[in-house]
Amino acid sequence: MDSELFPRACTEIAPGAVHVPDWLDVDRQRRLLEACRAWARPPAGLRTVRTPGGGAMTARQVCLGWHWYPYGYARTVVDGDGSPVKPLPPWLAALGRDAVHAALGPEAATTAPYDIALINFYGADARMGMHRDSDEKSDAPVVSLSLGDTCVFRFGNTASRARPYRDVDLRSGDLFVFGGASRLAYHGVPRVHAGTAPPELGLTGRLNVTLRVSGFRTPGRTRPPGDRTGDRTSGS
Repeated sequence: MDSELFPRACTEIAPGAVHVPDWLDVDRQRRLLEACRAWARPPAGLRTVRTPGGGAMTARQVCLGWHWYPYGYARTVVDGDGSPVKPLPPWLAALGRDAVHAALGPEAATTAPYDIALINFYGADARMGMHRDSDEKSDAPVVSLSLGDTCVFRFGNTASRARPYRDVDLRSGDLFVFGGASRLAYHGVPRVHAGTAPPELGLTGRLNVTLRVSGFRTPGRTRPPGDRTGDRTSGS
């Protein structure tokens, strides 16, 4: 009851991992939602991600800047229609920088621009298994923005998918940033609370916009060093 009577507080979930409730007001949520709808249209639009083993992720995805596929990045939709990936607009990169400043302070700001966006759409039955965002060559903080239905966001440790972890409700407009000691922490979405999106948003389901810095220097395909087939860098 108290959580409904009083504003939710900014909370450090783990070292370098911070939840900022209600960071995006309704107007900014609407503008971001309209942009997501445009990005989701073909070519290089919303797709179902399939793993090398043939499994399908239940959250559908569209990428900007660099196209993520299990388990690397490319400039074209190599696991879809083959179109060039849509560009990441400067205003979205600036939003990522502002988000890091709001959550972690100016000392955490990165000089490299945010150049990857993974946009995941969750229906009522969609989930995301525990995974790490480990296919980038930069250790800049990951920025996660939520629109629509509330989800349970499970934020764990850097050693394994098992406990200890902490469950956080991410509502529409919430910001979650993780960097530093938590940059490679396992995280996932075990549940979406259907029908909880703000009515004024006009969205059924949940959208998550995850922003990252690639650290890539050369164009084309890139895969992480070593064997990371146990990770799924698919967003939150």
